[in-house]
Amino acid sequence: MTRKMLIVAMALFFAPISQQLAAQGYPSKPSRMVIAFPPGGSTDIVGRIVAQKMGDRLGQQVTVENRGGAGGSIGTEAVAKAAPDGYTITLATTSTHVVAPAAYPKLGYDPIRDFAAVSLVAVTPYLLVVHPSLDVKTVKEFVAFVKARPGKFNYASAGSGSTTHIAMEMLKLAAGLYVVHIPYNGNGPAGTAVVAGQVEILFGSMPAVLPLAKGGRVRAIAVGTPKRSPALPDVPTVAESGFPGFDASLWLAVMTPAGVPAPVLGRLQKEVLTIIGNKDNAAALDKAGAEALTSTPEELMSMIRDGVQKYAKVIKEANIQVD
Repeated sequence: MTRKMLIVAMALFFAPISQQLAAQGYPSKPSRMVIAFPPGGSTDIVGRIVAQKMGDRLGQQVTVENRGGAGGSIGTEAVAKAAPDGYTITLATTSTHVVAPAAYPKLGYDPIRDFAAVSLVAVTPYLLVVHPSLDVKTVKEFVAFVKARPGKFNYASAGSGSTTHIAMEMLKLAAGLYVVHIPYNGNGPAGTAVVAGQVEILFGSMPAVLPLAKGGRVRAIAVGTPKRSPALPDVPTVAESGFPGFDASLWLAVMTPAGVPAPVLGRLQKEVLTIIGNKDNAAALDKAGAEALTSTPEELMSMIRDGVQKYAKVIKEANIQVD
């Protein structure tokens, strides 16, 4: 027993030293950023901007690995189980860290216990868009048009239990609408479905649907955030269109598996804050419809805890069930 206790004591003593040595040589090889959604969606668009800049700052390539499915929970679970060495990071989102815990009863990770926070990188509104064939231009017209034809129209989402699913359900509850949910595997495929006329409605994340709206392939009706988006200043909010208090937005943040050495986390946070604080990088995010925004690790974790409670209530009220 004495020998075992000595081994444990030595391990505890030398752990901080080994962590410092690991941080001094970090990074010594390429890293990967797991994007828990398919290419072409909002998380992928923002993630690739951040990953490229992180590679430049770290002096080692940061490759993007798309692992979509189940509202982002598949790729996120893979990150939670990855080696905590700083070479696997993820762009966590509202979907993966606050919606999924309530939407998926058999979720394979804990959004707090299994992750270490680095920083927020952006917040983006959800944008309500419709196929151009729908003769509506405002939220008031949209609600009246859909209400007069209950069950006739379909709406796309990035997947059952995704934040795009929840955002539309929030609007359905607020306006008393009956439209049918058609889940797709990511924001990109969902936007493509609306353009093709397979479905008529999408409450999608801004970076994914902004090019479609600006190109006239879909019609933008309203943004979900309390204030208008600089990317579409003439498009009103849902809140100012008759539904005060309505708020549907997506945050994106860099996180790692829990247990990454503190010096490595500190290095990652330093680089992320520098990247997002750069005016050119912030402008690139803004052009994509995302507002550059940073946080402390503590602020990010607090936001996740609050968000889990908020969306659990929405999911219960909307009676959303995901296997």
